Amino acid sequence: QVRLTEFGGGSVQAGGSRRLSCQTALSTYATDCMGWFRQVPGKQREGVATINRKDGTAYVGDTVKGRFTIARDNINDMIFLQMNNLQPADTAMYYCAAAYERTCNLGAWSRDFNYEYWGQGIQVTVSS
Repeated sequence: QVRLTEFGGGSVQAGGSRRLSCQTALSTYATDCMGWFRQVPGKQREGVATINRKDGTAYVGDTVKGRFTIARDNINDMIFLQMNNLQPADTAMYYCAAAYERTCNLGAWSRDFNYEYWGQGIQVTVSS
């Protein structure tokens, strides 16, 4: 069974950086597309970034483009979210998610219902 575990959350001051990691305990076709979502109370889950683990194609949301990057380490079945120039508006619960490769396209990657597996989430808090 696919299990996703997130690492690296915590508190950071505005302008700072943080790197989130996600490891899958089992690498299958259902983890060929992996990414990050975030959610704050009362709002819908927002797609942050997703990567195709087979060819490395990355998709990044407009709200974080230029500040966040996503990367993969297929040897260790991990993905990473490097977050730079963090702002208070980035404060959220961040979730790692996995899906089949078909989700890794411009029209589908940011829609949370396309993902089969989810981590438990990890809090990132940015203070001003």
